Amino acid sequence: MGMQKVVLHLWFAYPGDLSDPGIAEACAAVLNDAERAQAARFRFERHRHEYVATHALGRIALSHSYPLPPQAWSYSANKYGKPAPIPDCGLRFNQSNSVGLAVCLVASAATRDPYVSPTASPPTGTEVGVDVESSSRAEEIVDLASHVFSLAEQAQLEALPAADRPGRALSLWTLKEAYIKARGMGLSLPLRKISFLFGGTEGIRLRVEAGVDDDPARWRFCLLNHMEHRIALVVQGAASGLQVWESHPLLSTPRRLPDREEPWFPILAAASQLHQTG
Repeated sequence: MGMQKVVLHLWFAYPGDLSDPGIAEACAAVLNDAERAQAARFRFERHRHEYVATHALGRIALSHSYPLPPQAWSYSANKYGKPAPIPDCGLRFNQSNSVGLAVCLVASAATRDPYVSPTASPPTGTEVGVDVESSSRAEEIVDLASHVFSLAEQAQLEALPAADRPGRALSLWTLKEAYIKARGMGLSLPLRKISFLFGGTEGIRLRVEAGVDDDPARWRFCLLNHMEHRIALVVQGAASGLQVWESHPLLSTPRRLPDREEPWFPILAAASQLHQTG
């Protein structure tokens, strides 16, 4: 059977687009009844716009990789609430939002064996997680360090010059959030038993305490910035590329942005993967 490479598609959208009533109405129309009901529960319009933009973007992103209209997607969810698309068409996705920015990460099979059904289950090792946080939250996250960071992470954070700590805290927060989302277990995982450690030949490495993850070496991760936000991507297994897309204004024709050159970590594992597939 032929090899199935995984391509990552990272999508950006901007909740501020929904200040236009026509765009807000069109985005709400692609959601399902449960999503519209959830959006209506938000007290503040800003939060409602963030929710609608994020869920509309997820549907747009999935439809870009599979010929189904955005409003036609349904979802299943595991016991922790992580969604998976219906039909199971070889796609895995995750989404996140912060002030001013919604993101969605989709993993799709770039090549398939011609004898494999197009609706076959995706290849193993394609689970993804993404998290985005505004840079404006960095100082606040430093103050939360003792509650959410491991002792090893805290030690590395405190060893930095004071001016560098907010940026590191933002990276740690987004990496940990993206990891627990990729695992599909959310906050049932103990954050302080999960460490993203910086430095050495690997650049950034994941370390977990016993019982948290049977195979932490299977994860690859990346950090990037966009519009004053920090974004972390976590992917299970190998990926053959990262395409970046923007839906702006929402529901308009998507625009592909320039390729990003940010490194994937751990560096040694990524280099070995490139050598094997090059």
